[in-house]
Amino acid sequence: MKKTLMALCAVLACAAVFAQEAAPAPAPAAANASDTKAPWPVWLAFNSVDDIDVVGLRLTLPYGECESVTGFDLGVYGRCRYFEGLQANILRNEALDVMAGIQAGIYNTAGRADLTGLQVGLWNEVRSMRGVQVGIINVADSVQGFQVGLINRAESMYGFQVGGVNVIRESEIAFFPIVNIGFDLFPQY
Repeated sequence: MKKTLMALCAVLACAAVFAQEAAPAPAPAAANASDTKAPWPVWLAFNSVDDIDVVGLRLTLPYGECESVTGFDLGVYGRCRYFEGLQANILRNEALDVMAGIQAGIYNTAGRADLTGLQVGLWNEVRSMRGVQVGIINVADSVQGFQVGLINRAESMYGFQVGGVNVIRESEIAFFPIVNIGFDLFPQY
């Protein structure tokens, strides 16, 4: 099963490389249009391409940056402004503006962004969140949902924290071990 999956990944990667080489050069864009769609549903990202929108699968080997991804982002380090789907990079997953879906990796961040979904990793960080964080360290400004980890910190929260150190800074009970509950209304930015 592992050999079949590895062979399939290798075939997809080769097809993506050949497709990018065989794709005709894009027509010159209008002066006000800055975003273009990736020519194929599989995009092999070796570096930063700021104005590409990927719909499908983006393979980040070792690093990839683009405007938006809708679908899957797999590899080592993935970064984009807008993300919808599954972002599963080994070292870091980063969404700069809006994130809807799942981030799974060692370090997951939507640090300046809004997250609707799930973060699973060793360190999870988000500005505002509607969803769940599961990790060793979970950090958020505003949370509507759950944090499960060894250390959980939120500025304001409407939900639960489960872990060794639970901090809700704007709560009447700012620190409580094992379980902490926040009843703050979710602020609108």
